[in-house]
Amino acid sequence: MRKSYLAIMLGVALLIGAGSTYVVMQAVQPTVSSEENERSTNFADLPEDEQQAIISDAGDSATLSKVMQAYNVIQDNYLKEMDKDTLIEGAVQGMLETLEDPYSVYMDAETVEEFNQQIESSFEGIGAEVSMVEGKVTIIAPIKDSPAEEAGLKPNDQILKVNDESVEGLDLYEAVSKIRGEEGTTVTLEIERPGVSDHLTIDLVRDDIPLETVYSETTEVDGKKEGIIEITSFSEGTADRFKEELTSLEKQGIEGLVIDVRGNPGGLLTSVQEILKNFVTKDQPYMQIENGDGKKERYVSNLKQGKDYPITVLVNEGSASASEILAVSLKEAANAEVVGVTSYGKGTVQQTIPMGDGSTIKLTLYKWLSPKGNWIHEKGVKPTIEVEQPAYFYANPIQVEKSFTYNDSNDNIGNAQVMLEGLGYEPAREDGYFSKETQTAIKQFQSDNDLKANGELNKETAELIQTKVIEKIQKGKDDLQKQAALESLVD
Repeated sequence: MRKSYLAIMLGVALLIGAGSTYVVMQAVQPTVSSEENERSTNFADLPEDEQQAIISDAGDSATLSKVMQAYNVIQDNYLKEMDKDTLIEGAVQGMLETLEDPYSVYMDAETVEEFNQQIESSFEGIGAEVSMVEGKVTIIAPIKDSPAEEAGLKPNDQILKVNDESVEGLDLYEAVSKIRGEEGTTVTLEIERPGVSDHLTIDLVRDDIPLETVYSETTEVDGKKEGIIEITSFSEGTADRFKEELTSLEKQGIEGLVIDVRGNPGGLLTSVQEILKNFVTKDQPYMQIENGDGKKERYVSNLKQGKDYPITVLVNEGSASASEILAVSLKEAANAEVVGVTSYGKGTVQQTIPMGDGSTIKLTLYKWLSPKGNWIHEKGVKPTIEVEQPAYFYANPIQVEKSFTYNDSNDNIGNAQVMLEGLGYEPAREDGYFSKETQTAIKQFQSDNDLKANGELNKETAELIQTKVIEKIQKGKDDLQKQAALESLVD
């Protein structure tokens, strides 16, 4: 028993990192298990003499004794009675905070259960991956067709309030518990967006977020049949589903393939590894892993021959982690083009370590490197063909508390002008000044959509403009990045 607890305590002392990531789908994390740890009971439940004996067995007994001494001082002398498990968890979280690593996190038993449920099927919420970045709850990427995507949440949006309650000072899981909720209920988020002077207030109706992760289709470009596979995250069944769709497309005779991982926040490392084995031959690694000592391990497939058709990967600022592994590996090891804009930039790998009581630590243990040994952390994968989407794809939500009319000037008017231009109307400017041309464009939009055609930008008009923009984006008609990716296959 003593050896078991010694392993746990040394793990706490030496391995725990700081910050937190709440992957609303899954983080890049193969799982490490320990039968010895799983059989153990809580350290705090041991008699004091056994605790002290275990601590004295540790290599750095003075340091661990200091932790235990603080625990006993608080238990014996603090003004209020403190729950011992709360103190132990506080000590663990305190050590996490010293590493300033947003991807290493402690999860209590309840959080672990929720996390496992999300991995297995679906979950109820807004559908976004969030992380703690510089102390603020930050959007990594919204999930395809989720309330978060439809409401216009974007990577790097920072959540300040949930239902008018500040999340400042909360850890990530506490903040996320406020954001999540039953399907059909509404949550209001106050958002700080880089480059936008005013905070945004966004209402989202929570939904059941399914975890279907692979979609495919074919299209014809210059007389050639091209395949498209979209991967929305890398979960347990993603590699198998990808293989099924790839086989189906190849049977249909595709002459090129686009793999779309835009807005894909990542997932299981094993999943993306299995996908890469379909394309990268055994002559070179498809990725490398480096530990804290600088020791590198090369990962190589058994594939003898690569594909006889060109491959292009689509990325954007919401492509993170496993998505970036896929993109840079195919870029360097399979001569694939990468189309879009620079990706998010997460180059570390986490593993979950059970703590014996149902809780776990998700800990950063490795860097992942490209086939050529490049580390994209905080840099992202740069596209070989850089393509921005039309301006209305990036337009901020229109916040209307009172109607805007001719001669007003406001950032929200500018947001509406960008969207109107994207919808085919002509406001003549996008600087936020409510001109006569803007008034005419709004009046025409209102007339075309059976609204009172008074030329005012009111709440009803603003909401319909945004709805029409979302519908147009989802149809993909102006998807310049996808068009460029398909064209790159036939150049």
